[in-house]
Amino acid sequence: MNIRVVGLPGVPEVQAGDDLVSLTVGAVERAALTVEPGDVFVYAQKIVSKAEDRLVRLDSVVPSALAHEWGRTSGRDPRVIELVIQDARRVVRMDRGVLIVETAHGFICANAGIDTSNIRPGWAARLPADPDATARRICAGLRSAWRLSVGVIVADTFGRPWREGQMNVAIGAAGLRSVLDYRGRLDSHGQTLRSTAIAVADELAAAGELVMGKAGGIPIALIQGAGAGDCGVDEGSVRTSLLRRPEEDLFR
Repeated sequence: MNIRVVGLPGVPEVQAGDDLVSLTVGAVERAALTVEPGDVFVYAQKIVSKAEDRLVRLDSVVPSALAHEWGRTSGRDPRVIELVIQDARRVVRMDRGVLIVETAHGFICANAGIDTSNIRPGWAARLPADPDATARRICAGLRSAWRLSVGVIVADTFGRPWREGQMNVAIGAAGLRSVLDYRGRLDSHGQTLRSTAIAVADELAAAGELVMGKAGGIPIALIQGAGAGDCGVDEGSVRTSLLRRPEEDLFR
């Protein structure tokens, strides 16, 4: 299998209410690319949050006493900490200036995904309210535009336990098999595989970041040869495919 990962240049600064489908189609046309069945589009979370009006002016945030205290001990902006608290289902850990929470989506990540990079100073971006629903809407729009079966991933940068560095993971997905389950199949020596299930959506999200970067102004990547297949728009949900159930989580 050959996979090609291409960043789509020339996407304008996204504003609240912008149509990401139209922006994608325009970027593909300007880049003179040909979309094929099974291709996957990876979207940076930040442009989705912008389009869905998930930006918050920090001057409008009133920090709680807890946010002030955590801000004092960590040296961080208490207004940002207040947004993290508001978007957290539960606080998992706060230590050495790092605040790990579980979001309403079920993601366990730093700062509830609240981010102040790549937006104008004085503002913060929240995660999309429902990234899977966003992926489904974009996927349906792209399929309608091209009459082709394509997949969509909304990606964000998460840290990882036990390893340095961050990487993109899928926080929303549609139109592809987010997990490739090998359990029950035979390996090359005829042995039955019992636990291997590959997080394809996360791998594609990470591949997309290699051409998108964090400061290059390329918020959409096209991955060709990924073989998204003829999955329905409603298939591939991160919430149902990739989030581990609490009763199976040894670290909860």
